[in-house]
Amino acid sequence: MYAVVIADQQETRMAGMSSAPQLDMFEAANEVSLKVNRAARGRHERAGSLSEDEMVRHLEKTGQFRILRKLVPRTVAPVRRPEFPRVGVIVDTETTGLNHRQDQVIEIGAVSFTYDDAGQIGDVIGLYGGLQQPDGSIPPEITRLTGITDSMVEGQAIDLDLLDQLIAPADLVIAHNARFDRPFCEALSPVFKDKPWACSVSEIDWGARSFEGTKLGYLIGQAGYFHDGHRAVDDCFALLAVLDTRDGEEELPFAELYQTSQRSRARVFAEHSPFEMKDNLKARGYRWSDGSDGRPKSWWIEVDEENLADELDYLRSEIYRWREADPPVKRLTAFDRFRA
Repeated sequence: MYAVVIADQQETRMAGMSSAPQLDMFEAANEVSLKVNRAARGRHERAGSLSEDEMVRHLEKTGQFRILRKLVPRTVAPVRRPEFPRVGVIVDTETTGLNHRQDQVIEIGAVSFTYDDAGQIGDVIGLYGGLQQPDGSIPPEITRLTGITDSMVEGQAIDLDLLDQLIAPADLVIAHNARFDRPFCEALSPVFKDKPWACSVSEIDWGARSFEGTKLGYLIGQAGYFHDGHRAVDDCFALLAVLDTRDGEEELPFAELYQTSQRSRARVFAEHSPFEMKDNLKARGYRWSDGSDGRPKSWWIEVDEENLADELDYLRSEIYRWREADPPVKRLTAFDRFRA
């Protein structure tokens, strides 16, 4: 009984009470129990009087906890505000595999929102989510990843008319790994082909913003949220929340993405480069193209327009070792970038 009383005194001091009950060791046992119960009841009453926000602030203030809030999707605004004249659409696809030439889309999600020329986000103005039955069974590993089963997609088809209506007004289409999503979207509907695209994986410097990774699960967690991942519309809303998260006085991630998407880039092909230089090229960030997609069969890299001269100088001096070498260069804008 004495040990219980001492523990209660310590908890009472930690709870911020001005003084703890002073107990006589020879006090009657029922008197001790009464005081212990009274102190415990007081603590519970104080805790019960705190709102959820107050409890969160209290826990975060201790420095011992990080609180993740469940992401609540934004509602669709009934009226567009004129100060946000541009339209962006976040898209996400779930597919039967990684190859857009042989695999198929089984789910697409799209969330349309407004923004201004400074990259400030306005309101959600539309959304679409739809499932589609593929030609064959969904591979088990895809079901494990997405939660989508054959029974869920049986008889389902994406409403391309509704999807096209949502995409048609877009000034920018955004995907978290646009190099994957764009080819699948273009195979699904031609409305995607003439749109400028932006990639929230490669066109935002997440490391400079103190994020520890680029996967959406990492980003949404470090932004202070959790959500039901790997379903298309849920992932679209999660990305929108991350893009609209400001840390201190820095610009929004979406503002950086929008500005980056406006820049011209150059794709440089190290065509006919010596075979023994492949490891050097790979270490510098070059990727291999086997020529099946219409590109030269060679190692290639994308660089900002202002870095093109330096990249060509590198190839001529370090790879070809011939100053007159003239590797192919293709200039890209957001309309061309991330195509298959």
